[in-house]
Amino acid sequence: MTALITGGSSGMGLTYARALAAQGYDLLLVSNREEELLAAQQELQTAFPVQVTVHFQDLAAPNAADKLFSWCTQELDILPEILINNAGMFFFQELSPENLERAQAMVNLHITTVTRSCVLFGDAMKKRGSGYILIMSSMAARLPEPGITVYSATKAYLKSFGRSLSFELKPHGVGVTTVCPAAIATPLYRLDEKLMRMGVRIRLIHTPEWLVKRALRALFRGRRVICPSSMNVWLPCLLALIPGPIIAALWEKFKR
Repeated sequence: MTALITGGSSGMGLTYARALAAQGYDLLLVSNREEELLAAQQELQTAFPVQVTVHFQDLAAPNAADKLFSWCTQELDILPEILINNAGMFFFQELSPENLERAQAMVNLHITTVTRSCVLFGDAMKKRGSGYILIMSSMAARLPEPGITVYSATKAYLKSFGRSLSFELKPHGVGVTTVCPAAIATPLYRLDEKLMRMGVRIRLIHTPEWLVKRALRALFRGRRVICPSSMNVWLPCLLALIPGPIIAALWEKFKR
């Protein structure tokens, strides 16, 4: 049994890797951070009796999914039982020509690569008659707010895409689960460490281990979409009550 994890060198991806290695899965880890990949490989192979293969690749490149599929199925001759679409990026900033390249990279990474990966691996799993695909969306899918304009839009796409795809692939033995976490204690959001620890203590922020346990349980149980954490319920509803002019005024003040 093999699991392919994008963004598997650190943070949430590495947590997925540890959890699946503990269940006996060999691992294919993909990331654009070569040193972290090698460190993750060493850690996992020391801790678990599994094979860990790493692949250094920029998943934000336009043809990344095709290269990834070719690497797995042709170079390694492996079609994984599980595909974890975890790789992601984040920035909190008003859109401008200066950060347009970062925004485009986010669109490529979150939308183009995930879509093509799901289609390519999903079709191969469909022909085999079995497989699991997990897509990491976010609570931000319900938060179209300034500063996270492209991030929230791409995560909304992933939530919609994943749910629709699950109906198409489930009759062929392939499960698709989309996970929409709230605040998770990972380096992605570059939150101050003291604030992060405080958030975890008061359970406003959850640990990656907490999320991964629930995400994998949902995947193996055939859930289409999960939105763990009570914050997924109250925060979008609370923000929806704030009038648009107030949000605009607050953003103008914040960005100065």
